[in-house]
Amino acid sequence: MNKNTKTVLTLLAIGLVFSCKEAAERTEASADYAAETTTDSTSVISSSAAVENKNSDRKFVRTADVKFKVKNVAKSTYAIEEATSKFGGFVTYTNLQSNIYDEDKTKVSQDSTLVTTKYKVDNNITIRVPNTKMDTVIKTIAKQINFLDYRIIKADDVSLQMLSNEMAQKRNNTSEKRIEKAIDNKGKKLNQIINAEENLATKREENDATKLQNLSLKDQVNYSTLTLNIYQDESIKQEMIANEKSINAYRPNIGLQIWDSLKTGWFMLENILSFIVVLWPFALIGFIGFLGYKKYLKK
Repeated sequence: MNKNTKTVLTLLAIGLVFSCKEAAERTEASADYAAETTTDSTSVISSSAAVENKNSDRKFVRTADVKFKVKNVAKSTYAIEEATSKFGGFVTYTNLQSNIYDEDKTKVSQDSTLVTTKYKVDNNITIRVPNTKMDTVIKTIAKQINFLDYRIIKADDVSLQMLSNEMAQKRNNTSEKRIEKAIDNKGKKLNQIINAEENLATKREENDATKLQNLSLKDQVNYSTLTLNIYQDESIKQEMIANEKSINAYRPNIGLQIWDSLKTGWFMLENILSFIVVLWPFALIGFIGFLGYKKYLKK
């Protein structure tokens, strides 16, 4: 083996080593990118916004509005519903539907037609989960994300509003007791009793409304609301369907059509003769008139 051949083989071996090394680096980089993408989708959608401490008097109503693309809407819907149930939540609304935006029919034979349908599947889901589990549920849902459109998380502090409702409820309770006592002790006249009863009923209504409002706020604080809009890439469905027979397939042959025409012509002739026969009284009157005219004309 001469010197030039050894040099060429050495260069080829070095090139092969570098090529294998670059391929390994690309594979590792792709794996790191995939892992990083998954981590990013989870970290981007999750949030610890306004998670109150155990010893804090703050009360937050937390809501989230998220739109993202998934690989399969139906499967992701089932996964989201299972995660919601697993962490003590419940689904209040879901609307899974396929929206057809193009349909093409191609006749492939005398009896068959190929129908190509293009459609998009999406689902609007509203779920409610315990406030302490909201971030956990969001991280679980993030595993379904293929592409994130947006994520909006809101936290409204309702501590003062709840405190105001409680204070108003206490005032109404005190006012009710005073009115009841006044009715029992001093209500002598009928009109005074009626006015007092009306005031008492009004106070009770106000008290009930305040109580219900506070219960609604507590429910919103304890259970966060997540509104999800999920969709997938365009889907195509092709289906072969049978063609309906044309009406021409049931047309009679030319001989039968001629025979039907002859019969139709004969029936028309019969109708004409029958019509003429029906007019015989008029013909008789005309004939008598004609005879009378000729007789008087001769005279």
